[in-house]
Amino acid sequence: MKHTDFLVVGSGISGLIFALKASKFGQVILVTKRSLDETSTYYAQGGIAAAVGETDDPRKHLEDTLTAGAGLCDPHAVEILVNEGVDRVNELMECGMEFTRKSDGSLDLGREGGHGKSRVLHADDFTGREVENFLIDRLKKITSVMILENHMAIDLITEHQINPSLPKENVYGAYVLNDTEDKIEIIRAHYTVLATGGTGRVYPFTTNPKVATGDGIAMAYRAGCRVRNMEFVQFHPTAFFSDRDPAFLITEAMRGFGGYLRNREGERFMEKYHPDKELAPRDIVARAIDSELKRTGDDYVYLDVTHRNADETIAHFPNIYRTLKEEFHIDITREMIPVVPAAHYQCGGILTDYDGRTDLDFLYAVGETASTGIHGGNRLASNSLLEGLVFADRAARDIQKRLEAGEHSVKEKNHGSIPEWIKKSTRYFEEWTLIKHDKREIHNLMRDYVGIVRSDLRLQRAIRRINLIYEEINDFYSRSIVTRKVAELRNLVLVAQLIIRSSLDRKESRGLHYSLDYPEKRDPSREDTVLEPNSYPKKKN
Repeated sequence: MKHTDFLVVGSGISGLIFALKASKFGQVILVTKRSLDETSTYYAQGGIAAAVGETDDPRKHLEDTLTAGAGLCDPHAVEILVNEGVDRVNELMECGMEFTRKSDGSLDLGREGGHGKSRVLHADDFTGREVENFLIDRLKKITSVMILENHMAIDLITEHQINPSLPKENVYGAYVLNDTEDKIEIIRAHYTVLATGGTGRVYPFTTNPKVATGDGIAMAYRAGCRVRNMEFVQFHPTAFFSDRDPAFLITEAMRGFGGYLRNREGERFMEKYHPDKELAPRDIVARAIDSELKRTGDDYVYLDVTHRNADETIAHFPNIYRTLKEEFHIDITREMIPVVPAAHYQCGGILTDYDGRTDLDFLYAVGETASTGIHGGNRLASNSLLEGLVFADRAARDIQKRLEAGEHSVKEKNHGSIPEWIKKSTRYFEEWTLIKHDKREIHNLMRDYVGIVRSDLRLQRAIRRINLIYEEINDFYSRSIVTRKVAELRNLVLVAQLIIRSSLDRKESRGLHYSLDYPEKRDPSREDTVLEPNSYPKKKN
C-alpha cells in the first residue's frame, strides 16, 4: 500500500499542472495509463486561447465563449476562465514555455472558428506536444513527485470498500492496476485528483488517443458523483480521412489561416449554413459537413489551402505539411485535403464547483473529465488547454488552503481499514475475442444512433442495446481477472450509456446535441442534464 498527499490520475495538461503546483506543499503520486505523453494534450495542434493581444480583452473572449456554447455556458465559470487564463498563460511563458512569434518578436496569435479576435497562442501546429513535453521535463526534476507509467486506476476507494453499509462521502485514494506486473495495488491519498481526459474512444473515428476511454468519469459515477451534460460530444469538423488511429487532426487554425471547405464539385458550401462560413463555431461546421455528405453520398469533403502562398502554408503548418506529404503523399500546397468530422471532445463530465471539488469530499476533477460549466453546449476552439491551466491551478490552491486548515486529518483513522483488492476468477481464453466484439458493438451503436444528428427513435434503439451490452460486460468483469482492456471496456460501456441517457433527457436541439425531433435553441439557459449516481439501471432484486 502506497501513501501520498496527492494522487493524480492522468498526465495531460491539467494533471501535470496540478502535480507541479501541489509538489510545492506535499508529496505527489501521478499515475498514467501508458506513457506520460500519451494524452489528448499531446495531440492538440491548435493552441491556447487567451486575450493577450493588444486589441483584445477577456470580455470579448467571454462573449465568444458564451456564443459558441449555444447559451448553456455558466457565465461565472467563463469569467474565471478568461480572466485567470491571461495570468496562467503569462505564468507559463515566464517559466520558459516558448510560443511561435512574429519577426518583430510579438506573439503570433492565430484565429480559429468562433473567435472574433486572433487570440490563439501556438507553437507552430503542434502546440500540445510542445506544452506536454515542457511540463513533463519540469515535473521529472521534482523529487517530491513519483511518476507511475503503465498504471491504470480501476476504482476509487470510498467508505463503501471499508464497510458497504456506510454512505459514500469521502475518497481515500484508488485501486490501481500495475499493468507491468499485472497486479492491483492500493494507493491511499489525502486528496485524489482525476485528470483522465475525455470519452472519444466510445466512437470508432476519433482524434483521441487510445487512452481516452472515459475512465475518470466512469470511476467517479460508480463511486457516487453526479455527471452533467454528457450529451454534448464535440466532433471536430476536419479530421484527415484515412484509416489512421487516432484520426489525424487538421487544426482549426487552417481555416483561420484562410482555408476553404469544398464539396466534390469544388464548390464552397459553408455560406449556405452560417454567415461566418468556415469560421463558424464547430458544432455548426461539423453539422454542415455531415449534411453535405448525406446529400451527396460522399465519404468526405475537402479543406483547401492551395490558394494561399505555399511558403506561408508550410511555415504555419509544418507538422501537417510533413505528415500528409510523407505518410499519405499529399502536398497541401497543391492538393486539397480530404476531411471528415471525428469525435473530439467531451463538453460534459463530472459535476464540479469552480475549484474542481466533486460530490465526494477529497476528490477533485480537472480538465476534460470535469464539467465546470465553461463549455456549455459546444466548446470554443482552443479553450480546452486554457481550462486545464486555470482549473488545475484553482484546485491546487483550494487544496493548499484545506491542508493548512488540517482538513486531511479526518481520514487518517480509516486508512488502515482499506481492504486489499479481491482477485477474481481466472482469465478467460476467449477474453480478447469478447472485448473486440463488445467494443465493435459499442462503436457501431454510437456512430449510427448517437452521432452528429440524432432522433428519439435512434436514441431509444441505442439505449435498449447499450443496456444489454452493459449487463453482459459487467457480468464478464465480475467473473474475470482485471486487465487494462477489460477495465477500459467496463468504462466505455458506462460512459456510452451516460451519453445516451443524457441525450434522451434533453428535449431540445442545442449546440452539439442536434435532434431531428426538436427545434434548435441558442437562447441563454441553465437547464443542465444532470444524472444522479447509481440511479440507472435499477438494481435487480
